[in-house]
This record gives sequence, C-alpha cells and structure tokens, in this order.
Amino acid sequence: MTLSLRQEIYWAIEAAQDKQAVDVTVLNLSAVGAFAEYFLLCSGHSSPQIRAIAEAIEERLTRHGIRLAHREGKGEAEWVLLDYGYFVVHIFSERAREYYDLERLWRTAERVNFPPPMRPPESSRDSNTDTVP
Repeated sequence: MTLSLRQEIYWAIEAAQDKQAVDVTVLNLSAVGAFAEYFLLCSGHSSPQIRAIAEAIEERLTRHGIRLAHREGKGEAEWVLLDYGYFVVHIFSERAREYYDLERLWRTAERVNFPPPMRPPESSRDSNTDTVP
C-alpha cells in the first residue's frame, strides 16, 4: 500500500538508508489499535552500524525540530528503539530482527511502500538539503 507519510518519517527513512540500513520497512499500525501509528523497522550488519543508523536518524530529526521522546539500547545493543510518539523506529541486528520478528507479531498491519533512495549517501552530498521524494 502506498500512503502519504509525514515528512519526519521520510527523513528517518533517508537517514537509515544513508547508513546502508538493510530491509527498511514501514508498518502502518493505525488500524490495529497499537500505541503508535507507525513502526519503522531496519537492520544493521554490526553494532557500530546499528549505532550509526540510530545516531543518523536522531541527528536528522533533531535538526528539523523533531524531539525524541525515549530511547532504548546503547553501545553494543542488538536492538535500538527510538520513540517519537506517533512513530517508533526499531533498529535491529539481523539476528535480533529474525528472533523478535515484529513483522510477524504485527502481521495485520499494512506495509507502507516508499520510494527507494534517489540520492547518494550523506557523506557525498550536502546534508542540509533534505527533501521528501
């Protein structure tokens, strides 16, 4: 399903993709009575990559005035959770993502399609030009 997502979710997607996050998925939870409207799920290949993805998302959203309500997981964590209120970002190691399998737990939620990244990673572009695809 293709929905119009709020811009901050696109910024989070772009930040994750800039750090080469794997299997970026957005679940629309609004119809299943969850505590958040959306989950953004992605994976990293290592603890440093997971940390880099989380930091990139936090930095991008903070730069646009989006405040983080709560954060779980630091250091060598295999699962980092960033709670922005109506949407929650889950960044997993591939092993933790398979074990917890949130896609299965929330299988009644609709998957939201979004365009693939259309720009080079942040390190090779001007990071002050954030746009919505």
